[in-house]
Amino acid sequence: MKIEEIPQNTLPKSADNLDIPKPETGKYDISRRSFLTRVGTVATVAATAGALVPLEPLLGGKESVAEAVEIGPLDDTARADASFNYRVAIATSERANPIVAHPCNGDEALYADKCATFTKTLVHDSFGRVDASSYNSFINALTTGNPTDFNNIIVGGTRHLVGPQGGLAFDPEGGDSHNFTTNPAPTMAGAQLAAEMVEMYWASLLRDVPFTNYASNHVAQEAAAELNLLPGYVGPRNGSNQVTTNELFRGGFPGETVGPYVSQLMWIPTNFGNQPLSQRFITFHPGIDYMTDFPAWLAVQNGGNTGQSLINDPTPRYIRNGRDFSAWTHVDVLYQGYFVAFLVLAGMGAPVNPGNPYVGSTTQDGFGTFGGPDFAATIGEVATRALKAVWFQKWFVHRRARPEVPGAIAHLIKTGQGSKTDGTLSNDLLNSQALAASWNHNSSYLLSQAFPEGSPAHPSFPTGHGTVGGACITILKFFFDGNFVIPHPVVASPNGTTLTPFVGPPLTVQGELNKLAHNITFGHGIHPAIHYRSDSDESLLLGEAVALSILQDKAAAYNEKFSVTLTKFDGTTATISN
Repeated sequence: MKIEEIPQNTLPKSADNLDIPKPETGKYDISRRSFLTRVGTVATVAATAGALVPLEPLLGGKESVAEAVEIGPLDDTARADASFNYRVAIATSERANPIVAHPCNGDEALYADKCATFTKTLVHDSFGRVDASSYNSFINALTTGNPTDFNNIIVGGTRHLVGPQGGLAFDPEGGDSHNFTTNPAPTMAGAQLAAEMVEMYWASLLRDVPFTNYASNHVAQEAAAELNLLPGYVGPRNGSNQVTTNELFRGGFPGETVGPYVSQLMWIPTNFGNQPLSQRFITFHPGIDYMTDFPAWLAVQNGGNTGQSLINDPTPRYIRNGRDFSAWTHVDVLYQGYFVAFLVLAGMGAPVNPGNPYVGSTTQDGFGTFGGPDFAATIGEVATRALKAVWFQKWFVHRRARPEVPGAIAHLIKTGQGSKTDGTLSNDLLNSQALAASWNHNSSYLLSQAFPEGSPAHPSFPTGHGTVGGACITILKFFFDGNFVIPHPVVASPNGTTLTPFVGPPLTVQGELNKLAHNITFGHGIHPAIHYRSDSDESLLLGEAVALSILQDKAAAYNEKFSVTLTKFDGTTATISN
């Protein structure tokens, strides 16, 4: 795919094509704005305060004249007009894009009790069915967008909905948040959701098993064998079209199944300026899961809590299992993992994208543009814009129930209370080994959670972690050479206290960035059981689209001429050029 350049007739006018009258000399004058007026103003203020500083020394003597000499291709008026034309041209170009459709899976209309719809924190009955008045107040607020209506949503407890009005915000750069789209989420009764739930049940049983031990662990072997047979499973397979323990809980983008499960960019120590970053983290104490009994589950749905607290492991560790990822993503800062990845890549001397205009320059280095400060700041810039796009999808299009809900429906059905829900589930889930193993472990069919509060209080599809990840990874690909091979790769020990050299196939920046994206969104989703695989897969593509849109808009803002090609998640390429 090639990102189309903005048509020439919509580009902001440069010094050569601005329709602004030129001086009689035919050239732009160097603007010399007198400094005297401003110094005079300062002197007047000083005189009012007591006249302690004479004016003459400020000007260097009675005969001196102070001036600021400003040079450049445009005088101030021309520059102001160029800036205006640039912004109008970008807005005009964005408005010319086709308006996209927003398909949903139809589950909200299908089930009268709204069991497939996100209703967490609203009022529910003893079987988890949402109260009609509470639900209607929720839908009314989303429909009107009136802040007062959001304040009047009828909730069941003390927990708050997380930022639904963020989906109504505007942004001055990139496509409008409402003009991106995703595929509809899989339906609750379908084979794909069943496979995604089976995957999460197995992941919940493997939270404390190191990824490096999967090949020899019987639970991991059973998980791979069952997923291999499910028609709705869309995760990666090996060259023989089989799911093995190597493919468990991985993404399917190029390079993701090569080498260790964890991206090198989450293991290799680095520095934030002169502050060392060890890449060891505080994780949770092993063996403690939550919301495995129905009263606790119901309390959480009503916006209450289980009365339990997380217990941290006091030993900082390198990420080595699903619980570690759950702990990391529970409190990470929006774009933390991708900013640290930038530090790791910069610290190891990873080369910039070959399209960087300063490659080969004998006179200049990039800095505020196409250099370190530009790299670092753009990661944060796209993160907040991506968040607005996904928040619109979550609240105003899909409103997909979190995985803890079909887990509760499975519990009701399997315990003879299926008449208390309108929800239906595939037998691929109801008759699965994963569900039976969960019952044997927890004495319930509920999907155990890594956090006492279960999922966050916002809809499941797509995921914010994934959309931000897709956007930030795309920026890192724009700035760095994806073909560079990571030097001195490492792997964490099973207890997460040491790193040892990894011996195996080469690991490229491209592959490890793809892996990082799924590490974080699956670490936030599959491992703690709060997001489906499809939430993450769709969100990464959504974030990528947001970032490409922003890069397209930014291209015309750079003075440097460039053409940068990057490889997208699906293996095709995109070119950003001005």
